[in-house]
Amino acid sequence: MALTGDGNQDHALTRAGEDYLESIYRLSKESGDSDGSVRSVDVAEQLEVSKASVNKALSMLKEEGMVNQSRYGRVTLTPEGKEYAAIVWRAHRALRAFLEADLGVEAERADEEACLMEHVLSADTMSRLIDYLAKQGVTIPD
Repeated sequence: MALTGDGNQDHALTRAGEDYLESIYRLSKESGDSDGSVRSVDVAEQLEVSKASVNKALSMLKEEGMVNQSRYGRVTLTPEGKEYAAIVWRAHRALRAFLEADLGVEAERADEEACLMEHVLSADTMSRLIDYLAKQGVTIPD
């Protein structure tokens, strides 16, 4: 997320771009590879999209300086991409925890709706939600 002049954070990527970045981040954490690289086919499988869609998204993310791709097709996050993806993934987990713990939303629906909400809430609102959850004793799971 990019900072604007007034200190508010705006979403620098589209919702789809954030979803791809988040997927790469999550897969890299799960992979256990020392370089954090993931296969684009795994991104396609996780997001249930075509390999062509992933390739198009990766091109955009490369232009934005968020990912690198080796000539063998493995994808890694740049430092900027990793930071951005971590923010999106934290927002997702916080929203999911709030929906489940405070509102009693069923887990699968909470996960789906958290994915929608994470793309539109400001950094200030997310910070307030995370503070609220902490005061309620709700931990944000990994």
